[in-house]
Formats: sequence, C-alpha cells, structure tokens
Amino acid sequence: ATAEEDIPSLFEGIADSAIATKYDFSSQGISNLLWAFSATGYPEQRLFQSLAKPASSVLYEAGHQSLANIAWAYSVANMEDSSLFNEQFVNVCVQKERDFDYQGLRQLHQWNLWRKELKSDIVLPHDLGSRCYNEFTKQTLITSDFQKQVVSVLGSVGLVVDEEVQTKSGYILDATIVHSGKVIGLEVDG
Repeated sequence: ATAEEDIPSLFEGIADSAIATKYDFSSQGISNLLWAFSATGYPEQRLFQSLAKPASSVLYEAGHQSLANIAWAYSVANMEDSSLFNEQFVNVCVQKERDFDYQGLRQLHQWNLWRKELKSDIVLPHDLGSRCYNEFTKQTLITSDFQKQVVSVLGSVGLVVDEEVQTKSGYILDATIVHSGKVIGLEVDG
C-alpha cells in the first residue's frame, strides 16, 4: 500500500485471485486486503462485494483492528453491504469497544459518519459513537510552511482567513474564507 506506483493490472490480478479464494482468508487477511485497496485508491467493487459475506462470517473471531479496518475500508470505498453492516456488526463492535485504540476509534468514527450520510439505521450506539468522535477530534494539528504561505497570500489580498477550523463532523479544514457571503473551506495540503 505504500509503493506509490500506479499499476492497475497488479490490483486487478490481486482482486481476481482473492475473489477465487475468498473463503480461505482469515479475518486479518480480509481486513488487510480491503484496507490496502481503499488506502491506495483502488476500491475494486467486485472485491468488496465478494468479501462481504466471508467478512461477516468471521466477525466474532476478528480482532478489534480488523473490525476497524473493514469498517474504514468499506466507508472509504463507499461500498454498502447489508450482509456485513447490520446489527451483528454493531454488536461485535460494542462487545470489543474497550479493545479499540485511538486509530480504531478514529476509523470507526469515519464509518459512523458514512452510515449517517447514507441515512442508515445501522450506526454505532450513542456512547461508542461519542467516544469515537472524541478520539477523532483529538488530532494533533500540524501547519505546513506551504499552508502558512497560502494563508499569508490570501490575507494580503484582503481576505479574512480562519485557520484550522473544525467542522461538525470532526474534520479540520486548513482554513476558511468568506467570499460573497459564503464560507468556503480550504484544504491546502492534506
């Protein structure tokens, strides 16, 4: 997932092979594969559809990070599957709630946002959802030199710039400006 090379045929071949052997994967194998495809920007629809049932069959044996990776991967890929994301999935997340570290909680927050965007009834319970949101909003802010330059240029042309603006969803925009009475969010380098 970090080779930084664009080789679609490699991903297609991996997807074909994984689909052919989909019931041979462990929960960690499924989660790592789905995570890699989403993280690299190759959300292969056939793969995600094919692995939903095998993933749902190993939920109880899945570790907390595997659950978070699966949730995050499907949300990033925007691949809804009711055979995987149902009350059973939520119940397993609740059962393993104490096991999730900050990374897993942040991934579950993104999954929960996606579920709400879909207007789904399948979302995290309020307490767990709040815990995920709180962890997500504890992000360490790093302002790059490039961002500082952009903000300086915007200010020099008379625009009022607010930096590091947190949205209701918990995401942080690098800056916002007001133009023609509308607030415009800017993501400079992230």
